Amino acid sequence: MVRLTLALGGLAASNILLAFAYQWYVFTQLGTTRETDALFAAMVVPQLVIAAAAGAMTSVFVPLLVDRDEKAFQRDLWTFFAGSTIGFGAIATLLAIAADAWVPLTVPGFDEEASRLTAHLVRIQLVGMVFLAQAAVLRAGYNARRRFVWAEASVVLAAAVGFGCLAWGLPRVGVTAAAWAFVIKAGLQVLLLLPVLRPFRVPDWRAPAVGDAWRRLKPVLVGTLYSKLDPFADRFLTSMAPAGELSLLHLAQQIYTAGHQVIAKAVGAPMVTDLATRAGRADWHGFRRLARKRLWLVVGFTCVVLAGILVAGSPVLMLLFGHGRIEADQVGKLRGLLLALAGLWVGFSAVKVLQARYYAIGDTRTPMRVGVFTLTIGIVLKALGFYLHGVVGVALATSAFNLLNAALLYLLQRDPVDDAAGQGAGSRVGAAAT
Repeated sequence: MVRLTLALGGLAASNILLAFAYQWYVFTQLGTTRETDALFAAMVVPQLVIAAAAGAMTSVFVPLLVDRDEKAFQRDLWTFFAGSTIGFGAIATLLAIAADAWVPLTVPGFDEEASRLTAHLVRIQLVGMVFLAQAAVLRAGYNARRRFVWAEASVVLAAAVGFGCLAWGLPRVGVTAAAWAFVIKAGLQVLLLLPVLRPFRVPDWRAPAVGDAWRRLKPVLVGTLYSKLDPFADRFLTSMAPAGELSLLHLAQQIYTAGHQVIAKAVGAPMVTDLATRAGRADWHGFRRLARKRLWLVVGFTCVVLAGILVAGSPVLMLLFGHGRIEADQVGKLRGLLLALAGLWVGFSAVKVLQARYYAIGDTRTPMRVGVFTLTIGIVLKALGFYLHGVVGVALATSAFNLLNAALLYLLQRDPVDDAAGQGAGSRVGAAAT
């Protein structure tokens, strides 16, 4: 497990470096302007929505696939893959057709030209959204078969090619190249992960796993859709801030999001599989011990990183961003936003681990309900924070509601125990899901 965690952590770190290089290259080449504001505002639906939905699909599908024989595994995986393609393809088509109508509503502070550019970039990235949905299903297949390394190595390879396309295209066609680089990266992920689908099986929409998956996914998808009010609120409010501040807030959030991806891949993905296996064996003592150990490991790691930002953040950020079209005062604002978002870093990292515990026993409703409750409070706090302190107020409100989310998930967790009648593990997991 230690070697696996280190390997996945190394791959995730490589992916972070590439994601950071993507952000760094865009910012240093274009600066913090309305053009970059439009690019990052356009990412709200295609990237942030799929980030949450893909994580939910992986967490739900892995426990359903982990104990399947080969024939059932291939049938169910093909069914999930076809369903995600049809569903997200339809969503992408509808959003693309109506982009000119709904995009301006999300960025009321943008002028007409910036709104048109945002809608154009959204349409491009919606193609990548469909690819990422497919890749999420394929990764679930690899994780269920405990082939974690290739699932993450494919992401790194695709990200490297995507960055190469960005570096080639940005000086030639401008910000549009950044949107197409995202699509290329997502499409290549799907190509690299396709072997898990062999051999072909006809999707079976009446298979028991389909009903179980839909029952578990419904609360997660409801929570996911509602959770998208969070980035929409950020873009809505910060579009009315001075030009470039939306981009700085996005960059600060992305730095922490990259760290969340490391935690999700190095700790969360194996954790769901291992916890589901322990639940299937009715090893509840091992289940609780593993969940507790991973939670405090992640909390300790995030606190150490936060201390590093506090002590050495300024010189490191100046070294990384203090050149090109980025000025020193903008680097200072970025550090301030990173500190204001400290609760996002610690709180959401803990949430990812706590959610894995719930998902492993089929309980997708509790995380959804807690997320809806805390986000509702968070949106009110963001509006108040923006009114009082601008973009920094939005960041502080984000920290507050993420810490509240983690605290409630920790307090509401229930320890699974063997019942006296000695019922099977499957019935206990099913009861937990209900």
